[in-house]
Amino acid sequence: MTLGTSPNATASSADVGTLAATAGCGRAPGLSSGTHTIQSNGKSRSYILRVPANYNNNNPYRLVFGFHWLGGTAVDVDTGQTVQRDVWSYYGLRQLANNSTIFVAPQGLNNGWANSGGEDVTFVDDMLRQIEANLCVETTLRFALGFSYGGGMSYALACARPNVFRAVAVYAGGQISGCSGGTGRIAYFGAHGIRDSVLNISGGRSLRNRFVTNNGCTSQNPPEPAQGSLTHRTTTYSGCAEGYPVVWAAFDEGHIAAPQDGAPGDSGSRTWLPGETWRFFTQFGGTSACRVAVTVNAWNNGLTEDITITNTGSSAINGWSLVFTLPGGQNITGGWNASYSPTSGQVTARNVSYNGAIAPGASVGIGFQATHTGNSARPSSFTLNGATCTTA
Repeated sequence: MTLGTSPNATASSADVGTLAATAGCGRAPGLSSGTHTIQSNGKSRSYILRVPANYNNNNPYRLVFGFHWLGGTAVDVDTGQTVQRDVWSYYGLRQLANNSTIFVAPQGLNNGWANSGGEDVTFVDDMLRQIEANLCVETTLRFALGFSYGGGMSYALACARPNVFRAVAVYAGGQISGCSGGTGRIAYFGAHGIRDSVLNISGGRSLRNRFVTNNGCTSQNPPEPAQGSLTHRTTTYSGCAEGYPVVWAAFDEGHIAAPQDGAPGDSGSRTWLPGETWRFFTQFGGTSACRVAVTVNAWNNGLTEDITITNTGSSAINGWSLVFTLPGGQNITGGWNASYSPTSGQVTARNVSYNGAIAPGASVGIGFQATHTGNSARPSSFTLNGATCTTA
């Protein structure tokens, strides 16, 4: 693995503390999903872009960069094919985002991220300029994550672009793509296997500790699982500056990207890591701060469920998808004020033509009728455009 360092470079003018939509907002999209090429630092570079299927050019979207590992490719990240196709797309986050987020999978030179002379950080700057000129992005909600060399690249961005990215997630990383700067604050999530023989966990702890210090967190040695337990331990540091949390997730495994509890190896459907990362990223909000109130009326083997969605944020919501999981045995037979798909399990309710806009403080009422086999309980949680709603 080639080691690389990155010299000081000029960060983007947009600051994560300033709410700002990009030039692409309000315009017809100038980029579509697929592979795009760009000239960067005198070289032809490429990236895969995934734009939400229900893209609305008036809705500033969260933007997530997913960096591949050494020998991996942008296609691997985009498809999730090395662990579980589609389910593990963008390290499992694309499925959780449910059309609420724009995703980018950059392709590294020689399938890595040596970042020689800072060229990969410059590549990210160039991608940001192209994407944000053509699509509607919320500049306070830019994120990066990656595994191994991709984790090293995400760490390099945390060091070099803390005022550009809101947070990073570094999986099994090391300081292998450099750390230009490295004194700024950025929200930091680190995950590492205690039996990692490729990039030792001691290196992952060192990366984490830089941002424990930068973010003013209380220093500690967080608990880690015992060898042979096949479990994970997640610690949220205390004392961090407001808005700059640090979370550390250690797991009993080796150099893998999709660990699961209770069994060895990667698993796209059983791994806990995407869920914890997504919660970490979505805590920073966006255009979908929400509250959901639910009323269930049940009888013998049927029920109706009335749902009120309230926009508790400061920005209008333009186009929405509400995701929830029905208890086992429930099956939707009809609904109103939204389209529902599928009719059991994890359901997505999407706005219809007349109720896609929800102003700050305003509410929309939807509902459905369902059969049940004895369990008439309401869903336990709801997400709106990828953000977890409070429930009433």
